[in-house]
Amino acid sequence: MGAVPSTPRLSGARPQDTADYLIGSFVGEKTFPIGSDFWQKLLELPLNLHWPTHRVQEACKLFAQNNCNTRHLTKILIHLSWCLRECVSNSGAPSEVYEKAVNAVYISSVFLKYLIENAQSNSIEEFHLSLNESEPAPNGFETDQNIESLVMHNVLNFIGSVEVSPKTYLLHHELLNFMLVAMSTQLLYGPAPGPTDMNPFIDAAMAQESSLVGLVVRRLLLNYIIRPRIPYNSTSYPVFSGGSQPGVLQRVSSAAATLVLLPFNYLVSSTGDGTRNPLADSSLHVLLILNYYHKCVVGDESLTDRSDDSATSDSLSKGKTYFSDNPYCKALGNARDIEFDRVDIEGNAHSGSHVRLPFASLFDTLGMCLADETAVLLLYTLVHGNSDFLEYVLVRTDLDTLLMPILETLYNASKRTSNHIYILLIILLILSQDSSFNASIHKIVLPSIPWYQEHLLHRTSLGSLMVIILIRTVKYNLSKLRDLYLHTTCLATLANMAPHFHHLSAYASQRLVSLFYMLSRKYNKLAERIDDKMGKSGSLGQDSLAEDLSAELHIYTDFLRIVLEILNAILTYALPRNPEVVYAIMHRQEVFEPFKNHPRFSELIENIYMVLDFFNSRIDSQTHDGEWSAEKVLQLIIMNCRSWRVEGMKMFTQLHFSYEQESHPEEFFTPYIWRVALSQRGLSFDPSAINLFPVDLPIEASSRFALNFKDTNMLNL
Repeated sequence: MGAVPSTPRLSGARPQDTADYLIGSFVGEKTFPIGSDFWQKLLELPLNLHWPTHRVQEACKLFAQNNCNTRHLTKILIHLSWCLRECVSNSGAPSEVYEKAVNAVYISSVFLKYLIENAQSNSIEEFHLSLNESEPAPNGFETDQNIESLVMHNVLNFIGSVEVSPKTYLLHHELLNFMLVAMSTQLLYGPAPGPTDMNPFIDAAMAQESSLVGLVVRRLLLNYIIRPRIPYNSTSYPVFSGGSQPGVLQRVSSAAATLVLLPFNYLVSSTGDGTRNPLADSSLHVLLILNYYHKCVVGDESLTDRSDDSATSDSLSKGKTYFSDNPYCKALGNARDIEFDRVDIEGNAHSGSHVRLPFASLFDTLGMCLADETAVLLLYTLVHGNSDFLEYVLVRTDLDTLLMPILETLYNASKRTSNHIYILLIILLILSQDSSFNASIHKIVLPSIPWYQEHLLHRTSLGSLMVIILIRTVKYNLSKLRDLYLHTTCLATLANMAPHFHHLSAYASQRLVSLFYMLSRKYNKLAERIDDKMGKSGSLGQDSLAEDLSAELHIYTDFLRIVLEILNAILTYALPRNPEVVYAIMHRQEVFEPFKNHPRFSELIENIYMVLDFFNSRIDSQTHDGEWSAEKVLQLIIMNCRSWRVEGMKMFTQLHFSYEQESHPEEFFTPYIWRVALSQRGLSFDPSAINLFPVDLPIEASSRFALNFKDTNMLNL
């Protein structure tokens, strides 16, 4: 048997019953019919092999060589399906049935993973997911049925139908690991789905009935919300009770976990993060991968309801590609709050097919876990794709539950990936599109913010803190990342918030004026470089450097204008409620002087100077001995705010930015989710086989997520 030993390891056991012999036979040349008692022995035996990595690899190589003839992958997947079917149909099934299923799914995962990462072509035939025509089959079994559909149906049916309990926990966990392995065919292809991509198992998952899809989505989210713990009662799992074997708490794989060690282990990430939960994490990874999958299909006939925006007609002619519907995305987007069962507050009946979830518990769980990137991805997916959940978030009176961890993460942006920061900022932008959100965040007063180190923030409103953090993020981006999308998102969010500012704190007001000054310095440096270049050559020229400088100057001109429009929105619509903003502008009024005659800014700065003239004249008219203190100036501003009238100011249409997702979001999200899943789940995958993302680059350098904004006043950023 070569690398696969056949020496008995179990005292008193017959050689043909030992784990070594059974695994050696499974990967070897001899074919065992699907009805052979070999399969029962394999799945019933508590496996306790301790093989080093190189022996596992050799066993996998041997299996890959022989599977084309033995079809043992197909057979163990069929036995897995039968075990799962028995578990679902018989809720009182003995623990041995679950142990057999755990063994089957673990062994399947190990060898399927090897076949996937060593695939040589785009053909599903390479997996040999069928029985030989000469294979004798049990009564009632259709030998020509689709194996990937059979196994995925039973896997998903178990996940969606069977409650997580001490008896079923390990099987649930291993099935989720199997799902990740089965869907890892995505790693073999580029981020843009193509018609030749081969993802048989995930395609089979997409083909399931909507009722089963709904059950799966619900169960995966409930796993994430409830966060079931590993059962402590090891008596339910005899395979773990041996003194020399790893305990349940040390190893959260399967009853066959000791079959192999690295690299096929699925261990909990030992990051020390108290929010980590293996079943919850696996459930969320599987859900996100399913949600963002889009199959590229070549149309054989006229098709409608496509998502491919490259076509110009309302139907797709023969030979064109389109992207098939995703039932998991639809189910998640249509999920409803369990508190509004059947009928909503307006008396409208809901379809019984909708996934029903406890939004309150989901909200609280997300607030607890937003330091984790997958939690942020789920929150983004829900607030962008599920209008009911977005509405639920917006009417919550404790928005600090979500916003505080978001703002703290942005505060620590240097410790996070750029993608993590992007998604958090997009979430804030989506929330800021609602005027009630912009108003309510100023009603929540925070006693202190201990993690903010630069300035003591005492009794600061949540709205003021959000302004401070967004401006700080712009500053960080200006010095470190220099990403235009990030700038745009921060400024767009501030612009949405501006007309609703209410008693913005002194520090937030100062930072707002400093934002203009910070961007103006960058603008002036660019302008000086262009002037120097023109001075030397007499013209700007047409070289790439000149074009880059000109384009960057135009971008910062747009940024400065947006900041001026933010200040104008405050002064036009919210001046009486924001005396600290008036004070901050008066205190730094010299920063606006150089731009009074700028053709893009003059009208906006004219309004600022109208406010400055009004309050300066009120101060000048007061007789006062000695220096004006900051407190006295502020009191005078507050007193004169009551007599301020907006008449005479040039009115500008309020800026309102809305977020629009790219037409093919899977090109960003699929690589991003897989990067996170691989890093958190401890699943190693041959780097040379990965084409979904560049493996030699850190996560920070992953593909950029293009943002679209809809606004009639938006300049071409």
